[in-house]
Amino acid sequence: MADPFYLTTAINYPNGKPHIGHAYEAIAADVIARFQRLQGREVRFQTGTDEHGLKMARKAEEQGRTPRKLADEMSGYFRSMDEALGISYDRFIRTVEPDHHRASQAIWEAMERAGDLYLDRYDGWYSVRDEAYYDESELVAGEGDTKLSPQGTPVEWTVEESWFFRLSRYQDRLVELLNTPGFCEPERSRNEMLAFVSGGLKDLSVSRTSFDWGVKVPGSEGHVMYVWVDALTNYITGLGYPDDTEEWRKFWPANLHLVGKDIVRFHTVYWPAFLMSAGLEVPQKVFAHGFILNRGQKESKSLGNVTDPVELADRFGVANLRYFLMREVAFGQDGSYSAEAIITRCNAELANSFGNLVQRTLSMIAKNMSGELGELIPDAPDTALLDLVRSSCATDLPREFGVLAFSQGIEAWMQAVWACNRYVDEQAPWTLRKTDGERMKTVLQTLFVAIRDLAIAIQPVIPDKAGAVLDMLGVDADRRTYAHLAEEGWYSDLLASGFRVEPPAPQFPRLEMPQAEDA
Repeated sequence: MADPFYLTTAINYPNGKPHIGHAYEAIAADVIARFQRLQGREVRFQTGTDEHGLKMARKAEEQGRTPRKLADEMSGYFRSMDEALGISYDRFIRTVEPDHHRASQAIWEAMERAGDLYLDRYDGWYSVRDEAYYDESELVAGEGDTKLSPQGTPVEWTVEESWFFRLSRYQDRLVELLNTPGFCEPERSRNEMLAFVSGGLKDLSVSRTSFDWGVKVPGSEGHVMYVWVDALTNYITGLGYPDDTEEWRKFWPANLHLVGKDIVRFHTVYWPAFLMSAGLEVPQKVFAHGFILNRGQKESKSLGNVTDPVELADRFGVANLRYFLMREVAFGQDGSYSAEAIITRCNAELANSFGNLVQRTLSMIAKNMSGELGELIPDAPDTALLDLVRSSCATDLPREFGVLAFSQGIEAWMQAVWACNRYVDEQAPWTLRKTDGERMKTVLQTLFVAIRDLAIAIQPVIPDKAGAVLDMLGVDADRRTYAHLAEEGWYSDLLASGFRVEPPAPQFPRLEMPQAEDA
């Protein structure tokens, strides 16, 4: 397999259990990884947890236990979420792991050799919740005389000895990078970062002495690295840095860092500057997705509206949750969800449209043709349908998924599903069974071929359900990539194998609308 593709999520900060935003990013990244694999690329997909920093240290202290014990427990919840949602990562990295400490210290030493680190004192504002430093000019007024970060989080005045990184040295190179087409998307995020960098960069405090839960700064007793130096380095830890490994040579620079829109600065300003200083290539693309809101509100503990994504998956089904999140929201923008929205969308499109198409087609073949397929000699309306489906599945959906436009890609797929259902209604195979048995067979076999294309195309979004449909169609497991959509011999090979269509098991049952108090 050729053409490597390295994809990462932001590693999750596990001071609380996973919420819908964590699931959204994981699912989107998994869709990308599966899509690229089906395109024939060699994919490496990394996710994990970011377990150091003051926020974790304070949380552990509140609970009367060590930060490591807290990290071990909380990281487990994120790994369990990924498993429940079918996230096909190649490595789940934890920043407490020894190889990550080694990589973080190696990039620190590379930046030090470049002359980009110096010791001084930090006096300024710091948000523990964001694990971020803010200039006075960035703060907003809170209640009373309080000050808040641009994200609306509390800030506190911090004074301590600190190592500084010469971020200001990289201003011109960062402006050039941000102006590189495709590096930072969507455009909203790129414009925000250009404004931030063009406004003038100050050197960045990159170590802390007020706590000790983090990666130790090499040769500097009492200092631990600023959590973002440590966290961002995970992307190269996973490839074996600082060693010259096969994975490093094959997969770096990363093709895509997928992150939330609230941490773009760290990934498009600080991280590239660290890499430039260390003499390493910068990633090819950083894409910032939007927030998923609960009935229009951002989830928070104070509002009491935090939803466990595993509970959502248990309630509605993993396939339905994955489909809804990729279908409902234009990727890169904010979106909203509710039980009613999930049920309405999935019933209309998965249960009533695609699921019903599969169920009635395979049921009629099993019942009216004894499950036996024959040679397909299509007439004009059959060819027109197959051409439309093939175009949607082999051209339109891949084109949109390739630029992370998942909702538009699924819309193209649904247009093909709806075309198949119109074809069923127009051809009325239940009537043809009485009047023209041969025509009935042609119609059902045309639909059989169309369903195969539809199931292959939607695999990145609903892999288990699409796989189950392909199993019922008898499609070999090694003939399910996008390249196989253009393969002509699969149907004749299926006939030669003696395959028979069995009565289908329903894959997309309708969801029931919740009672008003549960909605």
